[in-house]
Parts: sequence; C-alpha cells; structure tokens
Amino acid sequence: MQPLHTQLPLFQQVCVIGLGLIGASLAQAIKDHGLSARLVAVDRHTPSLDEAIQHGLLDAGSGILSDVVAGSDLIVIAVPVQAVEAVFVDIKNAMDNGQLASDCLITDVCSTKVNIIEAAKTVFTSLPTGFVPAHPIAGAENSGYHARRANLFINHSVIICELPTTNDNAIAKLRQLWEAVGATVMPMAADRHDAILAHTSHLPHLLAFNLVEQLASHDDNLDMFRYAAGGFRDFSRIAASDPKMWHDIFFANQSAIISALDEYGVYLQNMRQLIIDKDSTALMGLLGRAQAARRHFGHMLASTPYTDTSAMSASYLISPSNTVVGTIAIPGDKSISHRSIMLGSLATGVTNVTGFLEGEDALATLQAFRDMGVNIEGPDNGKLTIHGVGMNGLKPSTTPLYMGNSGTSMRLLAGILAAQSFDSVLTGDSSLTKRPMERVAAPLREMGAVIQSTGHNGTAPLSITGRDTVGKPLQGIDYEMPVASAQIKSCLLLAGLWAQGTTTVIQPEVSRDHTERMLSAFGYPVTVDGNRISVEGGGTLTGGDIAVPADISSAAFFMVAAAISQDSKLTLTQVGINPTRTGILDILKLMNADISLSNETHVGGEPVADITIRSSNLVGIKIPEYLVPLAIDEFPALFIAASCAQGRTVLTGAKELRVKESDRIAVMAEGLQTLGVDCTVTEDGIIIEGKGSHADINEVNNSQPVFGGGHITSHHDHRIAMSFAVASLRASEQITIEGVETVNTSFPGFAELANQIGMSIQVNSNAV
Repeated sequence: MQPLHTQLPLFQQVCVIGLGLIGASLAQAIKDHGLSARLVAVDRHTPSLDEAIQHGLLDAGSGILSDVVAGSDLIVIAVPVQAVEAVFVDIKNAMDNGQLASDCLITDVCSTKVNIIEAAKTVFTSLPTGFVPAHPIAGAENSGYHARRANLFINHSVIICELPTTNDNAIAKLRQLWEAVGATVMPMAADRHDAILAHTSHLPHLLAFNLVEQLASHDDNLDMFRYAAGGFRDFSRIAASDPKMWHDIFFANQSAIISALDEYGVYLQNMRQLIIDKDSTALMGLLGRAQAARRHFGHMLASTPYTDTSAMSASYLISPSNTVVGTIAIPGDKSISHRSIMLGSLATGVTNVTGFLEGEDALATLQAFRDMGVNIEGPDNGKLTIHGVGMNGLKPSTTPLYMGNSGTSMRLLAGILAAQSFDSVLTGDSSLTKRPMERVAAPLREMGAVIQSTGHNGTAPLSITGRDTVGKPLQGIDYEMPVASAQIKSCLLLAGLWAQGTTTVIQPEVSRDHTERMLSAFGYPVTVDGNRISVEGGGTLTGGDIAVPADISSAAFFMVAAAISQDSKLTLTQVGINPTRTGILDILKLMNADISLSNETHVGGEPVADITIRSSNLVGIKIPEYLVPLAIDEFPALFIAASCAQGRTVLTGAKELRVKESDRIAVMAEGLQTLGVDCTVTEDGIIIEGKGSHADINEVNNSQPVFGGGHITSHHDHRIAMSFAVASLRASEQITIEGVETVNTSFPGFAELANQIGMSIQVNSNAV
C-alpha cells in the first residue's frame, strides 16, 4: 500500500517488539501513513515475521532484538506486562553496545503503568530521557498478527504518562505519532491510570472469567450454557480473552484491582440486601440509575446529544403534499418537564409526573439528578415517580453533569448548583458549549456565587464552587434583566430558594412563567407584582402530582401546517395555553389564521385547551415586539407561515434567536432562499416577502406552491428541521433536510405523527 501522507517521515526506523493485535495494528498504521522510513519488528513467532516481510509491512524481523534494532529512533514494546522487564534488559544492552542512542524514544502499549515504570527503574537505574509509558484504549475480539487493523486507533484515546525524567521532544513526537494514526492523546499519572483501568477494564474481565468459571463448575453446566440468554453471552464474551495476558495483568496491577474488587463487593452486598429486604424503591432507583448511566456515558464521553449528530447521519426526504386532517395529541411540554424533575427532586416526599416529555433534553435533566443521588423511576410512557431528597439532599456527582444539547438544563441547573454545598461542573455537546452562559453566570456572581465559565465568550463547561468552600450562603438581589428570558429569570429564582433575604427579578417584557407556577404548585410562595417576581430564601417544597400538558411550541408546527395547506382541519388536544406562551396564537391570529379553542380547563396549575386550526388566507404583518418573548421558540415555524402569507412580514426585537441551538434567523433565511423565498436578515430580525395568493378573503386557495424543492441543512437544530418539513405542504418538488437527529430533543415521533395526518416524510438513517 502506498503511504497516505507524502511529508517526510516522523522517524527513521521504528522497531515494534511484539506483533500481536496492538503491535501489528500500530505497525500497519505507521506503514500506511508513511510515518517511518524503515519498519522492523521482534517476535518469537517466526511465521508472523515472515508474513509481515512478505507483505511489505516490515523491512526486517527477528526473534532477537540485537539483530534488527540498530539505528532505531523509536521502540514500541507490545508484549505481555510480565515480559517487559526482559525487553528492557535487551534495550539497555543495545544502548551499551552503541546500537541505540541513549535518547532513543522508548514507549509501550501495556494496560498497566506503575509496574512498567518500576521495571524500567530496575533495569536502567536512571530512567532514559526518551522513555514515555503509554496505553492505547483500543482492542478487538480477535487477537494476533492476522487481526491487525490500521484503523484500530481512530477515535480512541491513548493515555501518555509524562515522567519528570522524559525530555519534551520525546513526549511531543509520541503525541504526534498517535495523533497521526487517528487517536486522541491525553496525559495521566501512572497510578491514576492503573486505578481507572482496574475499574473499567480489569475488573469487568475478572468478573467475566469468574462467572463463566462459576457456571462451568455446576453439575448441570450443560443446561446452564444451553439455556444461557443473550445477557450471559454479552457479559461473558470478554472471558474468551487470552488467559496468560490477563493472568499477568491481574498480578501486575494487584493493588488497584484488589481495591476495585473490595469496592465492588460493597455494592454487591448492598444489592443483595435490597433484594432480601424487598426494598422496591431503592432497588428501582439503583437499576434506573444504572440503566440510564450506561446509555448516558457514551454520549457524555463523545460530547454528543443522546443521538450522535456529528456526521448528519439522518435526513428527511419529504414529498410535496397538500392537506392535513385529523385529531392528534402533541408530546408533553419540554419546559414543564424540565421543571417537574428539578422541583420534584428538591421536594420532600414523592412526586408523580404524567405526560413527561421523553425527549433528549428532558432526559439530560433527569440523568443529572440521578447523578446527584435522586431515585427516579421511569420514564414509562410519560410517567415518572420522583423520590425527593429535600432542599439540602442533593449529593455531588462523581463526574461532570452532562446536559447534551439542552440550554434550559444548563442554565436552570446553574442556579440550583450555585447554592449547593459541593463543587460541580456542567458540560454539554459541541453545540451547547458554544452558547452564551455569562447571561446566568454574571447575575449569579452578584448573589455571591463562585462560577467559572470557559473562554472569552463565557461558554460551558461551567465550574461552580460549593458553598462549603466559599463559606457563606448566597445573598438575595434585585436583578433587572437586560432581555426578557425565562431561563435567566428561572435560574435566579431557583438560586433564590437558598439565598438569604429576597431575590427579585425584574423583566422588561413578560416571559414564560412555568417556574413561578410550579413553585406555587409545590407549596413555595412566589410574589408577582407586574414584571417583578420575588422569592424569599429558606422555604421548602412539598411533592405532589404534576400533569404535564402538551407543548405549544411543538404544536406550533402543526398549527402552521394546517393554516398554510388546502382543505385542512386539524385539532390538537389538551395543549398548554399558558398566557406567557401564547404568542404563537396571537401572531397567527394577527395574520388572519382560522384558530379556535375549546375544552378549556386547568391541568397541574397550567391552563390547557383543544386547539383547532383550518386552512387560512394568511397576510403579512409587522410582528409586535411585545409578543416576541411569548413566541421566541416558535419563530422558525412562523417564518414558514410568513412565506405563505400575502404581503410582507417584518420581525424586529428578536436578537435572542441568534443564540439558540443555531443562529435561527440566519439559518432560516438560508433555507428560505434555497427554496425560492425572498427575505432580508436585519440586526435583530428578518423581513420576509410572502408569496401567498391574492384570493378572496372568504375563499381559501392554498393550492399554489410557494416553495421550490431543494436541499436544506438544519445545522442540527430541531426547530429548523421541523419547520422546513412543514414547508413541504406548499412545495412544488421534494425537500431534503439533513441533520434531523436532534428532532428527538423536543419532539420524538414527529415524522410519524406528521405522516399520520397526511404529510409524506421518509426518514433516512445513514449512521456510521
């Protein structure tokens, strides 16, 4: 194979000692990437060496180091841990004989590090300046030379143990090598490495070997294995690994493995006792936390939402359609779902939630409180049971709290965590970590919080110092918000629950008031005086029943769908019509939409109603700025409505749209122009030239296409994706929307529901 890179090689000669899976895979990657002028190897298995030379992988090979090592400027030790000391002896002899320079770069790939360093000290006395212990966290089911894969290390971590004796150039060159073959390099102390690997790799292998041994020892072992289900096969798969290798590892990392085993024994005994005691609540809490954590950790480590969007691996292919008809139920309100978990966790007693939105954002909030020790059962078809820990019952998470793509989770939790006794860190996916967090961090600091944002733009991760370290509680403040934002308001009110004195937030315009309503529902007094909202610190929350109404922000897409299409009539049942959220209704009515409400009632302290919307002759308007905060999340859908309206629609006072999951003004304008709609982006809004027909006001004619077809990039913004899906109802050709995975953050099942009422959305998944 020709090298993948044409630059000068990083090394003159690399010597790989051990052509097992890791050693041979690294050799192949070095060869394919042209990272060394020559490549030699040492291995006792002569057929592997002969085959590697025959295939052109190696320039030379031998079972004896001194035969091939001369002139090497990198040695990679890839042998079992117990054999490394003997290899060090051979390397020292080669240095003493002048075959190797004293500063030759020497590294290893072993899964233990302290014993490797101790072995080097025993042989060399003074550690060589080129010695850099390392460990690639990669592997495969098969082992040996024939299992090698040049891409084995792509997107995997390599831990490097930087020693005080090592020269900086050796560390830099080794980092460059691993990055060149696709790995991510991270530094770590050797003892820390061994402790972590004992828990995450060595202990699982030990348990797998032990379980198989336990079952094999039974007299009826044939039946045991015959009827073993997938769980046994999945858990015990790693017991098929090389026994000699794991024998050596268990002894080499003895101290850390014994410590991990002892800790595991405590957890095992605890579960045993829960089963004996038939403690249903505690056992469900343990199982629920473990289940969610297993799913959650992968996304946290990859810095992705719960659905990986890095490769835009799913898309909508939408054929034009004309009519939507039916009666449908919209998923639960995302804002209320977030707050039900937060306040239910902080309450005394049990909170039962129905209608919970099982979308990615709300699940991130749920996981965060599980990480802080709250037992939460579910979700199960929108039902949650939260066993509250009280105002002072949260426990520090052992890892950063991962918010996925949810700005609401991060900003509201910042207020809660700023008042806790313990330190905490809030992080999220690549999109969330670009969004502004100083808007909550700055006023929290005025209350006495010690909170550190990242970078000059004040983004996540957020590091929050606990009150035990600060030495005093938060202090209530009067804070006049520069912009109307329910997230900022809610963050400060939640922090105010623990603050000394009164916390008052003054908002320039009305913003959604779910936090105030839910605090009252949990028995916490809230004072509302016009645009001034206040809480006194030191109160308590009492658990109860919370019914989450359907989300009006999600309903907005279907309201617009019915309004812009022909001969349509759609009823959306029991949608939340909180007056701080009904901007979408007010704006559509100003645009002449045919909307009516029925069956108005209250659910869990929130007003709800059935909303019916029919085909409408929409007209362009100047959107009143006082309605902007009341419809901030619904504007992408409203832009589609404006495109189908007769005349011009002008939006001003909407800078907030530029700091959502994407710059929604710019991204929507880009998509509208792709589909043939004239629009102009302004500093704080947009001007859209509607293409609606000049039909008689009493006769609706929405048959004329407004949009052409085209390829839309959603920028992984769920509301952008759903809005352009709605545009297909007035399109002349197929619309393709890329990057639609994030629709699950707020509206799982959107495409299925849309197809149910007459749209034609095909979901294509190209996950890699």
